[in-house]
Amino acid sequence: MTIKAKLEASLKDAKPAESFQFEPHGYFVADRKESAAGKPVFNRTVTLKDSWQK
Repeated sequence: MTIKAKLEASLKDAKPAESFQFEPHGYFVADRKESAAGKPVFNRTVTLKDSWQK
């Protein structure tokens, strides 16, 4: 699945293999092959739990 999103401007300088948490979707890492200068591509590595129980 591919998701196009608007991100903070600072993420355009993400280095390959650098990791981030994008709430509420999960943890992502900048792709080593697909990322280009100013156009990073992120791959989800871990999803966040999406159910809430009281």
